[in-house]
Amino acid sequence: MDINALIARRVRTLRDAQGLSLAALAELSGVSRSNISLIERGESSPTATVLDRLSAALGITLAALFDQPADAPSPVSRVADQVTWTDPVSGYVRRTLSPAADPALQLVEVHFPPGQRVAYDTSTREHDVHQQVWMIEGGMEITVGDERWTLVAGDCLAMRLDRPITFQNITDQPARYLVALSTSSMSPRRTA
Repeated sequence: MDINALIARRVRTLRDAQGLSLAALAELSGVSRSNISLIERGESSPTATVLDRLSAALGITLAALFDQPADAPSPVSRVADQVTWTDPVSGYVRRTLSPAADPALQLVEVHFPPGQRVAYDTSTREHDVHQQVWMIEGGMEITVGDERWTLVAGDCLAMRLDRPITFQNITDQPARYLVALSTSSMSPRRTA
């Protein structure tokens, strides 16, 4: 499946389900109407920062933007069906590991190129999202708000997604890590 088509369908479906116009989603997310329109038509390869802004505005995790629709979600996520996405700016690659059957817990594998950096500026969410990053290979510097940690293989960092976060591979080697996301109950945003 084309990843941009999957993202396009998810953003449009979630926006429609919440009764949000393009203008309303643009205002909530800080992403321009024209950019959202291009994303929804599958004509743009959005960056990780843009996807994070959209997911926060839609009241979901970034990982949930990669969920494939299913009539009856399976409790098994087969490797052949796991969605892989590459950030067009940093080149980091994320693979959604979790089955759609359990939206409260999501696992994502990330391959992060050496010397690259991604900053997520959104901090306002309608629900609590907790994240843990477990380093499998290499090293990363992760900044959460004003706090900074350098992680190496085997280290695990727990954080709440309520402040700006920056991921940076400050080494000359690729990094690989697992992200576990846990969310509180999500209630869709309603408009009048």
